[in-house]
Amino acid sequence: MKDYRCGLACLVGRPNAGKSTLANALVGSKIAITSNRPQTTRHVIRGVVTRPDAQIVLLDTPGLHKPRTLLGQRLNDAVREAWAHVDVAALCIAADAPVGPGDEFVARALARARPKGATTFALVTKTDAVAPAVIAERLAEVAELGARVGIEWAEVVPVSAVTGAQVDLLTELMIAVMPEGPPLYPDGEVTDEPEEVLVAELIREAALEGVSDELPHSIAVVVEEMGLREDRPEDRPLIDIHAVVFVERDSQKAIVIGRGGSRLKHVGSTARKGIEALLGTPVFLDLRVKVAKDWQRDPRQLRRLGF
Repeated sequence: MKDYRCGLACLVGRPNAGKSTLANALVGSKIAITSNRPQTTRHVIRGVVTRPDAQIVLLDTPGLHKPRTLLGQRLNDAVREAWAHVDVAALCIAADAPVGPGDEFVARALARARPKGATTFALVTKTDAVAPAVIAERLAEVAELGARVGIEWAEVVPVSAVTGAQVDLLTELMIAVMPEGPPLYPDGEVTDEPEEVLVAELIREAALEGVSDELPHSIAVVVEEMGLREDRPEDRPLIDIHAVVFVERDSQKAIVIGRGGSRLKHVGSTARKGIEALLGTPVFLDLRVKVAKDWQRDPRQLRRLGF
């Protein structure tokens, strides 16, 4: 396809740097769950941005961090594998805090890796949360960070996924450095994530709301069964979904379930709305909570949970 551009762009950064919210804004559809909890993203999610003249395959990655568990090590490995073969590696740095050790840790890892042929961007995210003077401070800090770690930023872009400020500009800048080539995905496709994975993520997103600080890392969700109920008329379909919320300790199970099951009921109600919007069909959602002791550190259980 003459003059058509297509390539891969990877969003990287420390945990809670705004990568998933920005990925959703760039794609124009919710492909990744978001939370104010660090390390919400647990696998590399592909989103597709399609324009008449170009396509960007966008990789939203887990936050790169100093791991304390086997799960953390595997998430870091997934990030490094993702940025090894991209055309644009974009480091996301949140505007609502000074550039810190976590940002430098990621920048140095990116500088050491030097993805072959990749153009490196720096993105100052969450600009809607701070005053213009603070944005200017962050831009200066990002320039200093690049000089310190040995990265020459091709572009430094302040952006807000919430207001949409400079999202279109960022898309155009990424397209400009993509190689010529045909699209990799059909027009209209926004992600290649299986529906079961998206459903599990929406349940986990609902379960993350309002829980104590240690619990988010301990929550995993697996969809065990999902399908159309057979005895329903064609004009009134219903999808049955049976899913399990895994935690690491009995005390955490009690928190997720809540008094008299109240919290689990709220999680189910919240998740069901998102799932029905995703699938376009009414849903019956059956949720159970199970304990998988210390699953973040257990290779066998990590495999069972998809990591």
